[in-house]
Amino acid sequence: MNESSKYRDFEVPSSPEQKPCLPAGYRSGVITAITVMLGFSLLFLRSWVFELPGEWTISSVIAAALLLIAIVIELVALWRSLQPEDEILKEYRLTLRWFLASTAFLLLSLITAAFSYAHVKT
Repeated sequence: MNESSKYRDFEVPSSPEQKPCLPAGYRSGVITAITVMLGFSLLFLRSWVFELPGEWTISSVIAAALLLIAIVIELVALWRSLQPEDEILKEYRLTLRWFLASTAFLLLSLITAAFSYAHVKT
């Protein structure tokens, strides 16, 4: 694969000051992914905090706190992805890192919640 075909989807800067931009569709894809994860997180928060039976334990409080952190980071990632500066490749990659961090916190929350709820008898 030669160098020119490797980057053909990215807009080539016309001057040294101009940063490479994303191809069409990349931002909308990440915005959709973030909103899907945010929707899931909010629905899980509702069911975890308000609808499940049982007493609160240390592990359930930790799961709820991790979930709240994930939601805050998802909101930051969504805010960043909606900014015009996110067209710049460097900014877009940072937004993706925020999204990855939120996904990691969400996964930790789900695992903690599963272990926390495992002992509750229905």
